[in-house]
Amino acid sequence: MSTSDKDHAEALDAGKEFLAFKLGAEEYGIDILKVQEIRGYEAVTRIASAPEFIKGVINLRGIIIPVVDMRIKFKLGTPTYDQFTVVIILNISGRVVGMVVDSVSDVTTLTADQIRPAPDMGASFDTQYMVGLGTIDDRMLILIDIDRLMASPDMGLLEKLAA
Repeated sequence: MSTSDKDHAEALDAGKEFLAFKLGAEEYGIDILKVQEIRGYEAVTRIASAPEFIKGVINLRGIIIPVVDMRIKFKLGTPTYDQFTVVIILNISGRVVGMVVDSVSDVTTLTADQIRPAPDMGASFDTQYMVGLGTIDDRMLILIDIDRLMASPDMGLLEKLAA
């Protein structure tokens, strides 16, 4: 078991906090410790030839950060931007990235017994970015490994930021 897996297991025993957010009808959760701040959606500056899911960049107090639209990334239909749309500012491995979501629900603490492993969906569905499924009463959160997702080669974000 790697150090990060061990840390992950220990954190789950004590309960771990997740920021819950919505994309379409589904509710997702990410580790609250990766969240730097939550901002209302604002216009972004589009970057030519960037992948469609990268909306562009914003100036966050003098720091230019890329903004990813998660509805486009997860192929969840055409995104709409309204008063509930927010940008979650993430700090991933010392790099700052924005993530557009439909709305933020709450911060939820999940214990290890409330988290089920991600189901094997076969080759047609990629679950490599899922930590598992969090269950709270009648709610189910799709728990995302935001580090792995943002660092993935198809995102191309962290390599570009490092350059």
